[in-house]
Amino acid sequence: MHKNFIAGAWVEGVTTGLNLNPSDTNDVIGEYARADAAQAEQAISAAFEAQKRWAQCTAEHRSDALDRIGTEILSRRDELGALLSREEGKTLPEGVAEVVRAGRVFKFFAGEALRLGGEKLPSIRAGVDVEVTREPEGVVGIITPWNFPIAIPAWKIAPALAFGNAVVFKPADLVPGSAWALSEIIARAGQLPEGTFNLVMGPGSKVGQTLATSRHVRAITFTGSVQTGRAVGMTCMERGAKVQLEMGGKNPLIILNDADLEQAVSVAINGCFFSTGQRCTGSSRLIVEYGIHDAFVRAMAQRMASLKVDHALNAGTDIGPVVSQDQLDQDRHYIALGTQEGGHLVAGGELLKRDTPGYYLSPALITETQNAMCINREEVFGPVASVIRVKDYEEAVETANDTDFGLSSGICTTSLKHATDFKRRSTAGMVMVNVPTAGVDYHAPFGGRKGSSHGSREQGTYAREFYTSVKTAYTLA
Repeated sequence: MHKNFIAGAWVEGVTTGLNLNPSDTNDVIGEYARADAAQAEQAISAAFEAQKRWAQCTAEHRSDALDRIGTEILSRRDELGALLSREEGKTLPEGVAEVVRAGRVFKFFAGEALRLGGEKLPSIRAGVDVEVTREPEGVVGIITPWNFPIAIPAWKIAPALAFGNAVVFKPADLVPGSAWALSEIIARAGQLPEGTFNLVMGPGSKVGQTLATSRHVRAITFTGSVQTGRAVGMTCMERGAKVQLEMGGKNPLIILNDADLEQAVSVAINGCFFSTGQRCTGSSRLIVEYGIHDAFVRAMAQRMASLKVDHALNAGTDIGPVVSQDQLDQDRHYIALGTQEGGHLVAGGELLKRDTPGYYLSPALITETQNAMCINREEVFGPVASVIRVKDYEEAVETANDTDFGLSSGICTTSLKHATDFKRRSTAGMVMVNVPTAGVDYHAPFGGRKGSSHGSREQGTYAREFYTSVKTAYTLA
C-alpha cells in the first residue's frame, strides 16, 4: 500500500483507494492512502515548522537538492512514463515526454535557486540606503489535476522549494501513482529538513479545503476545474492568502484561406485530439474561413479515420482512452448536445471496443456550429472539436475572442500581416502561430487571461512572482 508522506515519514491514511488503468479497467495499479482533514493539518503543521530551516539553507544547498531530484526523474523516464500512461491514459511516448519535462523543470529551478537577486536603489533622501529583496512566502499548498500527473506537480513543487518554501502537495484522486512516485524521489533527495515536503493524498472536500482555510498556508497554487478554482480563490482571498489559479480554456484555432492545408490539419489534429483531448490548452474551437472550410473538413475527417485509438501502452497507438467513466460520460454528453443544437457530427464520437475493457472513444468532429452554442462556450475536456465557419479574418478574430476563457489561441496562415495582427489582438495569455495551441516550453511563462487564470504566471523566471514576497528595507547610513 502506498502511504502519504508527512513530517518526513510514510503514514497510512484513514482510508484507501484503488488506482485503475483506464486502458484496462481490470488492471489495478495499486492501493493508495487517502487522508482526512486531521492528517492534512498534521502535514501543514510539519511544513510550518520546517519552512524556516529550509529557508535558512544556502541557495546552493537548495539547488543541489532540486538537481538531484531532476537527475533521478530523467534517469527513470521509461519506468515513470509507463506508470503515467498506465494510470492516466496518455500514449507511452506522451507519458515519457511528460516525465522528461518534469525532470527538466526541476533542473531549471535548480538554477533559478542560485539566480534569485535583489536591487539596491538610490533613495530620494540623503544618507539613506534602499534594498529590495525577495523572501519565501512560507507554506505553499499545491493542488494539481489529473491530466498532467507529473509535469504540473513538478512545475509547482520545484519553484516552491527553490525559493525556500515548504510544501503540502495534494494530487488529483484519479492519478495518485505518478504523484506518489515523484514524492518518493523528493523524499529520498536527502537534503530537505523533515516536513519541508509533504504528500497528502485524499479528497478535495477534506484535504483541499483544509489547505485553503489554514492560516499557516500562506499561498495556494491550484490547477483544475473552474468551479473548484473559484471556490478555492474566494476562500483564500477572504483570509488574505496568496492564490494562483489555472482553470481551463475554450481555445480557438483559426484556419485562414491562405493556410497550408496539410500543416493546418496536422496542427489541428495535434491540438484537438492528442493526449485524448484532455489538455486545458487544447484546440476545442476550429474557426475556419469560408474559402478553405470544405477542404479542411474533408482533410480532417480523412486524418481522423487513420488515427489509432487503443491501449495507451501499445505500440502505434495515437490516442489512448479517456481517463474515467465520468469523463467519458461528459464527452458523450457534449457530443449529443452539439448535434441537438444544430451541429453535424461528421466524424467519430463512437464508443470503441478493444482487447481490454477501457474508456475508448473515437475523436469527434462537429461542423456547422455557432459560437453561441454550449459546445463552443463550455469546456468539454475530451477528444471533441467543433468547427465554426466565418466569412473573413475580422470575423475570425472576433469569434476567437468571444469567450469567457483566455488561456491559449492559435492561427494557421502564411500571411505575416495576419499572424502579427493576431498575436497583438488575441485576448489569450498564449498565442500560437502555425503550431498547436497545446504544447509549451518549460522555461517560458504559462498562463491565461479572463476566466482561465488568476494570479501571476507559472513556469520560467516568472514563477518567482508567486512563490516569493518582495521586501523593501530602508537603512540610515
